[in-house]
Amino acid sequence: MIPFGKPRHQEVWVLRDIAFTLQPGEALGIIGINGAGKSTLLKLITGTAVPSLGHVAMHGRVAAMLELGMGFHPDFTGRQNVFMAGQLIGLTVEELTQAMPEIEAFAEIGEYIDQPVRVYSSGMQMRLAFSVATAKRPDILIVDEALSVGDAYFQHKSFERIRAFREQGTTLLIVSHDKSAIQSVCDRAILLDGGRISKEGKPEEIMDYYNALIAERETSTVRQETHESGKVQTISGTGEATVRDIALLNPAGEPAEVHDVGTVATLRITVAIHAPLPNLTLGYRIKDRLGQNVFGTNTFHMGVPVENLVAGTELVFDFRFPLNVGLGHYSIATSLHSNDTHLQDNYEWRDLALVFTVLNMSRKYFEGVAWLEPEIALQRIGAQP
Repeated sequence: MIPFGKPRHQEVWVLRDIAFTLQPGEALGIIGINGAGKSTLLKLITGTAVPSLGHVAMHGRVAAMLELGMGFHPDFTGRQNVFMAGQLIGLTVEELTQAMPEIEAFAEIGEYIDQPVRVYSSGMQMRLAFSVATAKRPDILIVDEALSVGDAYFQHKSFERIRAFREQGTTLLIVSHDKSAIQSVCDRAILLDGGRISKEGKPEEIMDYYNALIAERETSTVRQETHESGKVQTISGTGEATVRDIALLNPAGEPAEVHDVGTVATLRITVAIHAPLPNLTLGYRIKDRLGQNVFGTNTFHMGVPVENLVAGTELVFDFRFPLNVGLGHYSIATSLHSNDTHLQDNYEWRDLALVFTVLNMSRKYFEGVAWLEPEIALQRIGAQP
């Protein structure tokens, strides 16, 4: 001890001024960089931590997956842990006994259900933990990145169960860096930054802002504007190069907002250079109406170098491709940066730079997100009529 010495610690507020309401049946996504306070917020909501100020009010049975294998004892078997963890989330022994066959079937870990959890891989722990947490439809389901551990097959299977719960009225609170997960499952999203709610709104808008914020941590030149379509456009960058004009041309070479499935379109992007640049990469990304990525590439990955640029230069890029996509509304995001990614030198990132619609005006009827130009061959084997 050092008498009368100054304290060697400093008070830090992990979360401050957090306030939101989640209605029954609503799905809320929480995003933010590491250390933003996401996991702490979920612990406060589930009662595993107590707030220094304020209060949390919840109504209904809660199932939470805050940490991988939370509530599991490594020396107990999977089956024993099902009963232990299940009772921690409010299920009775009778309910767990009845649900055990379904839990085993959903987890798909086979004979390992009767082996100690310490021999499980992280993916196996996640499978069993999720199966227990969702053995009975909860009123509120809380998931904190746990599903990122599993393989693609089980992630898809788990999200299908989550969607089914949502249709039955379960309220969902999910922390994820997976843009597709947030946008396909959630109605609303909040961005945590420095322990505070930085932004709240539609998942697509919040994810676009979050991605721009990551690239602009030092310059902080992120802004959002309302596009003429009514959607919010996120623009960020340091400004050495900017998109001056963009159009999607039909086969006749004319700018068009509506295109036919399968036709060859040309994405023409005019770029203005405002400062000397050793190299420049132009990228584009096509998104569907939910903001999920359909396709994306850039000049770096296509092997088209653009080097030694001086201020005042203007460049016109033409990307030609068949619109082999499903019917619907689409948007295009553009990025200008050096080398292969915008995370180091982001000159400009522009979401919703262009919006367009694809209709089926000349193809046979089909369903889905892509037109695959199928061909069919038929062979009749065996007795003929």
